[in-house]
Amino acid sequence: MEKKSIDKLGSVGKRYTNKTPPFFKKLRAAGLVLAAIGTSIVAAPIALPAIAVTIGGYLILGGTVITAVSQTAVNEIDFEE
Repeated sequence: MEKKSIDKLGSVGKRYTNKTPPFFKKLRAAGLVLAAIGTSIVAAPIALPAIAVTIGGYLILGGTVITAVSQTAVNEIDFEE
């Protein structure tokens, strides 16, 4: 049972080092932009309404998740276990 867990973890490591398809590169860039916009909203030096800060937090979260998922996407043909 423990060997399968190690293999899955190794699979994630291989996915991070493999080449990312062009669509997911664009999606990763969009995720980084969303996270940057959210960060600028949350860290704004002026007082913003609570809803704006909440939306900024969600933008950071969404951008981070999109970036992480896009980084692990690989071509199925190129990925060999």
